[in-house]
Amino acid sequence: MLLDGVNHIAWISKDAARLGRFYADVFDADVGPTRPHGREGGETMTVIRIGPHTELNIFVIDGNTEAERQTPMWGRGRIDHVGLQAASPEAFAMIRQRLIDAAASDGTINDFGSAQSIFFRDPDGLEGEVLIAVV
Repeated sequence: MLLDGVNHIAWISKDAARLGRFYADVFDADVGPTRPHGREGGETMTVIRIGPHTELNIFVIDGNTEAERQTPMWGRGRIDHVGLQAASPEAFAMIRQRLIDAAASDGTINDFGSAQSIFFRDPDGLEGEVLIAVV
């Protein structure tokens, strides 16, 4: 393979500060400063570092309502949800508990044979999944 994972995922949010707090509290993510972005004004970008070489690039754009559009699974558009890889079984357990504590997940563990996962919804309503390989 010529690739080594995902560098970043970009999406539109209504509140990058709230989203940053969630990812910092649950995933120990590093939240960078919010900076102006684009040529027209009314657009900012916040980088949330979630792994050794993976970021979330969060955009807030005045007047853009895309962040409000959340529909059931498989009805969300071309990209339905984000799957995040836990660093270890211990990290998976810690993230699971933090998601439950944040009322972002009911804690159900899905068993896919070679992996287990837990689904969550972030403060914008975007669905995510945390996975760990089963050995």
